[in-house]
Amino acid sequence: MALPPLVEPAAELSVDEIRRYSRHLIIPDVGMDGQKRLKNAKVLAVGAGGLGSPTLLYLAAAGVGTLGIIDFDTVDESNLQRQIIHGVSDVGTPKAESAARSIAEVNPLVNVVIHNTALDRDNVKEIFSQYDLIVDGTDNFATRYMVNDAAVLLGKPYVWGSIYRFDGQASVFWEEHGPCYRCLYPEPPPPGMVPSCAEGGVLGVLCASIGSIQVNEAIKLITGIGEPLVGRLMVYDALEMEYRKIKVRKDPNCVLCGENPTLTDLMDDYEDFCGAVSEEAQEAVTGSTITARELKEWQDTGKDVFLVDVREPAEWEINRIPGAVLIPKGEILSGEALAKFPQDRQIVLHCKSGVRSAEALAALKAAGFKDAVHVQGGIVSWVNTVDPSLPSY
Repeated sequence: MALPPLVEPAAELSVDEIRRYSRHLIIPDVGMDGQKRLKNAKVLAVGAGGLGSPTLLYLAAAGVGTLGIIDFDTVDESNLQRQIIHGVSDVGTPKAESAARSIAEVNPLVNVVIHNTALDRDNVKEIFSQYDLIVDGTDNFATRYMVNDAAVLLGKPYVWGSIYRFDGQASVFWEEHGPCYRCLYPEPPPPGMVPSCAEGGVLGVLCASIGSIQVNEAIKLITGIGEPLVGRLMVYDALEMEYRKIKVRKDPNCVLCGENPTLTDLMDDYEDFCGAVSEEAQEAVTGSTITARELKEWQDTGKDVFLVDVREPAEWEINRIPGAVLIPKGEILSGEALAKFPQDRQIVLHCKSGVRSAEALAALKAAGFKDAVHVQGGIVSWVNTVDPSLPSY
């Protein structure tokens, strides 16, 4: 699906710019008009790491007029295997500053804006509002969901990429013209199911493969040429040297961009939503996680479920899932409440977001309740996907 150009063209190109971008200018589909649009564009790269490195270098070389960089991390020696925008002399310095220096070497005509800070719910809208396009190169689910939500709420398109070991994915999410990230991944994977690159590794050159796709999509969006990956997911297998495209449709039940959205602002805690839990909890939830919708199906079909809310009494007073009983996590971890759990019923645990229930699940499994499960996303997911009439907090 072809889309109109994202930005208006700049007034003119200087003689230096005409010389520099001559190989673009002689491409009929780009030409003077396309290059002027690139000059007038403001693009924010979220992260100056593995994907951010090729993204920033090639966007700068292409002549994008303003490049924003947001990254609060510092360069580490282990980064140099794949984060090619940094060098040995940059170790220990802020990544955003190191990236800005490299960009200046590639193209001093680009205006670089440094955001040497952590992206969070308090600043994401303000920062995103300064740019036409977002390119997401983050490596954790909490930030991915926050980037998606902020982009949708602000009406901004963004180019997404993900890498792990030998595999990569890329797409373009733009709520006005297609699905958002939550349409593809309504909920984060169970804690521990998808290790980070730091835990599982990544082939360094994979960053270039996926990063170049992201830049290609950014240029297409800015200039209005070709068909961007809106509504399509590009999947790359480096070992088989195989690219596959998968159609992604807008989910009418999406909590953010669906027909009756229940998520109308940023979430309070994305880390909590995505779940950062202990290794024991990560092991416990593997193969023992259900969604809120699955829980509802179990209840509707009459499955004998012993549903336990492991939150605190004050939270229980705010909202609760029908049929649940309250047994706070602390009582489970201490062993005090283990006698309350039946051996002959399906035990299901839940909390607010899935973090505390995962910890409680680990304790139950250690006590011999091997078939117990927990609800991914907790009561937040229940409110968003099953019963939006319940109050949230």
